[in-house]
Amino acid sequence: MRQKTTLKSIARELDVSISTVSKALKNSDEIGKETKEKVQAFAKLYNYKPNNVAISLKNKRTKNIGVVIPDIVHHFFTTVFRGIEKYANERGYNVVICISDESYDKEVINLEMLSNGSVDGFIMSLSAETQKKNDFNHLKEILNQGIPIVLFDRVTNEIDCDKVILNDREIAYEAVSTFIADGRKRIALVTTESYFNVSEERAIGYRDALTANNITLDENLILKLHYKDFNETDISNFFKANKIDAVLCVNELFATMCMGIVQNDGVQIPKDIAFMGFTDGMLSKYSKPTLTTVAQHGDKMGEAAARFLIDRIENETDDEIPAYETEIIKATIIQRDSTN
Repeated sequence: MRQKTTLKSIARELDVSISTVSKALKNSDEIGKETKEKVQAFAKLYNYKPNNVAISLKNKRTKNIGVVIPDIVHHFFTTVFRGIEKYANERGYNVVICISDESYDKEVINLEMLSNGSVDGFIMSLSAETQKKNDFNHLKEILNQGIPIVLFDRVTNEIDCDKVILNDREIAYEAVSTFIADGRKRIALVTTESYFNVSEERAIGYRDALTANNITLDENLILKLHYKDFNETDISNFFKANKIDAVLCVNELFATMCMGIVQNDGVQIPKDIAFMGFTDGMLSKYSKPTLTTVAQHGDKMGEAAARFLIDRIENETDDEIPAYETEIIKATIIQRDSTN
């Protein structure tokens, strides 16, 4: 029996991206005429049909929720999933989890796979590649099928839906202000690419806190690392080249890694340099010294996302569709040995 034709199989056969196939089938002006004709002809030849089964099942709920997260190893996403599952189970829903592995194509495939009537809605955090590409057509397709989506943490203003986010800018401001109150003035930021909305918000909070305390921003004190590929020598050189007495890191991996590197170079923590990171996971609790962290309360974020989605699923027959909402989870700073 011939396998069902999907966006993925068309992309593979024609050696183009899934995004190109999707846009070509919609006759998008972004795709050249020759490519559009080739994709459309192939789709017609193999009788490709989009996954619109969910539309006919709109009023026949599966009581399943699809969750798409970028990384299962990251402590934050694990706690969010636990919050989602706990709340969903209490409301009688099951949860199906998929991992995008920071890949745009995998994110598209996950949504396509589950939007055929397998789930009633999606909760998701955008992959790194999706934020970098700034292409959200796959999300718009799902919403156009009448399937609700809730975005959490990594979100975009390009998509109208319910969202749950952290007060990233505010808590980064508070973290830097804590360093300043402790008498530290040469405060570095270890961050990642600015296309991550959470990293950018934290960078803004960092800058705003320096400005509010009349400390001149030194761009040399901002180290940008790739989210998964980074060089320890570059990190060591950064600390050796700059006079630094405090560091805010956008995640606990960066923080614990930087602490290990500077300690190998003879730096005492927190006497010489104080460290603070985001995500209160196992790395923070068992690092040497233990890491002062911004607790993101992923369980609360997951619970809020599940509540948003299930309420919208169960109220979809109402005459008036509720306006989309954004809930902001308040982070808190947990003091440990890296700053005390």
